[in-house]
Amino acid sequence: MKKTVRDINVNGKYVFVRCDFNVPLQDGRITDDKRIIESLPTIRYLMDRKAKIVLCSHLGRPKGKVDPALSLAPVAKRLSALLGKDVPLSHDVAGEDAKKIHDTLKEGEVMLLENVRFEKGEEENDSQFAKQLASFGEIYVNDAFGAAHRAHASTEGIATYLPAVAGLLLEKEIHYLGTALENIERPYTAIMGGAKVSDKILLIENLFEKVDTLLIGGGMAYTFIKAKGGSVGNSLLEENMVELAGRLMEKAKYKGVKLLLPVDTVVTSEFSDDTPFETVDSMEIPDNMMGMDIGEKTRRLFTDEIMKSKTIVWNGPMGVFEMSHYEGGTRAVAQAMASCGGKTIIGGGDSAAAVNKFGLENKMLHVSTGGGASLEFLEGKQLPGIACLEDKPRRPFVAGNWKMYKTIREAEAFMEAFKKNYRDEIPEVGLMVPYPQIMRVRQLAEGTGIRVGAQNMHYAPEGAFTGEISPSMLKELGAEYCIIGHSERRQYFNETDETVNLKLKAAFANGIVPILCVGESLEQREAGQAEAVVSAQVKAALREVQEEEAKSLVIAYEPIWAIGTGKTATAQQADQMCRLIRDTVAQCYDYYISECVRILYGGSVKPSSSQEILSKTEIDGALVGGASLNAEDFLEIVRF
Repeated sequence: MKKTVRDINVNGKYVFVRCDFNVPLQDGRITDDKRIIESLPTIRYLMDRKAKIVLCSHLGRPKGKVDPALSLAPVAKRLSALLGKDVPLSHDVAGEDAKKIHDTLKEGEVMLLENVRFEKGEEENDSQFAKQLASFGEIYVNDAFGAAHRAHASTEGIATYLPAVAGLLLEKEIHYLGTALENIERPYTAIMGGAKVSDKILLIENLFEKVDTLLIGGGMAYTFIKAKGGSVGNSLLEENMVELAGRLMEKAKYKGVKLLLPVDTVVTSEFSDDTPFETVDSMEIPDNMMGMDIGEKTRRLFTDEIMKSKTIVWNGPMGVFEMSHYEGGTRAVAQAMASCGGKTIIGGGDSAAAVNKFGLENKMLHVSTGGGASLEFLEGKQLPGIACLEDKPRRPFVAGNWKMYKTIREAEAFMEAFKKNYRDEIPEVGLMVPYPQIMRVRQLAEGTGIRVGAQNMHYAPEGAFTGEISPSMLKELGAEYCIIGHSERRQYFNETDETVNLKLKAAFANGIVPILCVGESLEQREAGQAEAVVSAQVKAALREVQEEEAKSLVIAYEPIWAIGTGKTATAQQADQMCRLIRDTVAQCYDYYISECVRILYGGSVKPSSSQEILSKTEIDGALVGGASLNAEDFLEIVRF
């Protein structure tokens, strides 16, 4: 997880922001300003905090030479209109004019440097040019996902000289495209299109490790059809890729991936929108014809698969969608994704253009602003413009829940044994102990960094609630944390979502960090209701909880069916549910808040099972029951 502009103090400072203003131009006018609009949240965030903002971008491929046709002047004009204030454009990239405007910037003001690719040092990632760019800022923000796969001076080199963080757009891209690679809701379908197999080999091979279904259309499909022994006529064909396509189909079988090719194809005799066209069997394209789009049968076949899916990633059109006669297949895929109800992610480039053309952009979960960058990200490659940014550590947390065990003498013996081999590094360790032991364990933990908390509390500040304890009483005892909504309390004491919410708010009000427990029963899981139940529990618990409070929250996924049974979720099940919890928090607030929340697994965690589960990216630690009673076992889990 990378630091963002929200993790660094920008007030009154010069902030150098790399944007992606590589917009399409026609006769010097912008024909699509989506990339400018997508940059506004970061720019406005910085303006609101009185930063002095220096924007930088490329436009086109001037190859290190000044080209007036590729000036950012139209961008400066459009940006000024969108922000409602003048955004001056320097006449040079990092010369005297840029420095003059820079030195006169006031807090909350914005300037734009001329096309950074007018300088040869940009694409060469020249260190001196990178240092020159760095002289314009005190902080570097990369918000140009579309250029993050390039190791250029303004995307990577500059990070050597300045504190480097992600902008809000880059953060969003990482989050959504990451969903396509990890913590997947199934069935998971990937749709590959576009012209060439060679452009997508690495992506297809990477997706074989993750997807349930792969749909292949567009020009690349004809190479696969040829590999199956079909006739492709004059269709686009990579002859040198036919053998590889055959191997990829065999690999799909081996991996258990359903790979679907077009069963019918719209063909014509010339690459034109004016010649007659017809639909033929995809395996029998006449010699004088070329494939231009998937046919009606294929559209229905692909739509059926999309409608069954919970995660769908699309990269590449199904045909020559720019021509009206051959847009039907691409439109059908876009419409199916817009109405399927699953997580729909568009991998930028032509797919994004198609979704925009059909007016369906707002019905997708995410439409990437990156073409080549999104492709490389989905291939699993490390992008230089992201790798160079500072990491934001979310400190792991392992909490022991002693339940109704241990006398004070036993607690003292545990602490003596545990402290011998415990070092206050990562992860953070907490002990949730019975009420009488809180003060004594807190004393014994003094100076170690070990946190101490309680296992439950009442939400009322005081009252005639015999046998209960208030938040203020816990605070007086020295409790820093408190478990709320534990699965055993939900199961045996009829704890409701309403009381959990009241307790959560009371804990925050008294400066106690809640460990919110959520989880489904065995009956709910077997009925396919696990995700809906857990998501509803999180939403109910967070009702009326403020953003600043939520940032410190700890959530433990505790499947009720694992309590006292010795059963535990698989690493994949636990990881998927923790991703669901994080996504639900994001729905309640935003992705920044969700990335601050620590999410633990708490279903019968033992030393033997903890390593595999705790290695998952979405699991930030564990809430440990029985294994936390033995100092040696608990320490072994902490070390994992």
